Amino acid sequence: MSSSAKTTGKHLLLVGGGHAHVLVLEAFARNPEPGLTITLVSKDRLTPYSGMLPGHLAGTYTRDEIHIDLERLARAAGAGLILDDAVGFDRAARRVRLKGGKALAYDILSVDIGITPDLSGIAGAQEHALAVKPIGSLLQKWDRLVESAVAPNGPRRFAIVGGGAAGICLAFAVQAFFTAQVSVPIEVSLIGSSEAPGIHAGMRRRIAQALKRRRIAVHAEDAAVRIDQNGVTLASGRFVPADAVLVSTHAAPPPVLAATDWAKDESGFLATGPTLQILNDETAFAAGDCATMIAHPRPKAGVFAVRQGPVLARNLRRALRGEPLENYIPQRDHLLLIATGDGRAIGGRGRFLAFEGRLAWRLKDVIDRRFMRRFEL
Repeated sequence: MSSSAKTTGKHLLLVGGGHAHVLVLEAFARNPEPGLTITLVSKDRLTPYSGMLPGHLAGTYTRDEIHIDLERLARAAGAGLILDDAVGFDRAARRVRLKGGKALAYDILSVDIGITPDLSGIAGAQEHALAVKPIGSLLQKWDRLVESAVAPNGPRRFAIVGGGAAGICLAFAVQAFFTAQVSVPIEVSLIGSSEAPGIHAGMRRRIAQALKRRRIAVHAEDAAVRIDQNGVTLASGRFVPADAVLVSTHAAPPPVLAATDWAKDESGFLATGPTLQILNDETAFAAGDCATMIAHPRPKAGVFAVRQGPVLARNLRRALRGEPLENYIPQRDHLLLIATGDGRAIGGRGRFLAFEGRLAWRLKDVIDRRFMRRFEL
């Protein structure tokens, strides 16, 4: 029996427009599976690429340049697109309930719905801070912040809570953008509760020098415990004055997953095996930030979702055909490139490699633009 005959009449349902799923759609667009019905459910028609978010906030990329058009990509893959939210998963019946009232049956399901911000650990954060994820929500709030900042009495002191790579990138971006937009001096503070995981000592030294050069105040190993309209209170009792606070820490699983009987990790994220199948359901896969590979946990970062995408695409195809699936062990090391907002970047990989300069920024720009061109099908 041909592979296409095995998938004829079957339905592949993709819930969420995350990085892994755009790569799945690209794979099916380039190599279609005749007779297969594919449906993508996404709240938005455009999905942002997280790797270019700091560049967009710094003013380097336009809003269009950092978004992937899911409608066009779905069309290229021969997939249907439903603009809606999943509000319920019925594992036994293999059905997904949507906010709009529809229920979709599937043969194979894949879930890539990202994370939701968890600001509960910082008093006042919900009322007085901008959560960096999900990116779509951040961009609307960012536009309002920019509008107020260019006014004569707008915010001039900005605090970034989160000392990881995302927080560092954000601090450089905020400093670059508002310095260019506002004629009076601005203040940017970076607050981190611990040293950034995955950034080795050589990179950390270069980052510290660049933060100093860009006049970004650093409050290291001192967690934010309270945010109010005047700034951020730290665990040490110190107070960091701020007119606007952005938080890039504390991710939580989307609330819709809580009611499912799928296997989860101790934090409530979907628990997957090396095939990216949910541990107690061979018809359901999960990827990106909403899932944890139990044997090989990795940080909640876009680079890992991007790496999972091609593997997920191959395993979805194999599962639909009834073929054996491949195991995936994610790399521990990956190339990390942090733009410093001045036409330069700091790069590193593994335990020792570190470099910086204008060529590092060019490399990041080339990699990001090349990634986005993949979806211009």
